[in-house]
Amino acid sequence: MSCEKCDKCQACQKSTHRSEDEKKKITKRLNIIEGQVRGIKQMIADDRYCDDVLIQLSAINNSIKSLQDSIFESHLANCVSYEIQSGNLEIIEEVTNLIKRIR
Repeated sequence: MSCEKCDKCQACQKSTHRSEDEKKKITKRLNIIEGQVRGIKQMIADDRYCDDVLIQLSAINNSIKSLQDSIFESHLANCVSYEIQSGNLEIIEEVTNLIKRIR
């Protein structure tokens, strides 16, 4: 039995169907973050000054936060609005709990 959202799965209650474009954008951002982490590992191996390492760690935190915000906005605009329109008001409690967990 296919779902009405994707025509691929039997029950996609806990999955998110992203377009190929969205997947590419997210993967690109994750690859950048991965490169930043590798850069910090190299900085540690090279005994770089703590300030420099901390600045790069801050840059990674900002990159992750930006990606997190982007995915959260998409979640609200797509997943949550779909659930509310479908009459599932329990999604509000789920989002409230999610916000508590990610703060």
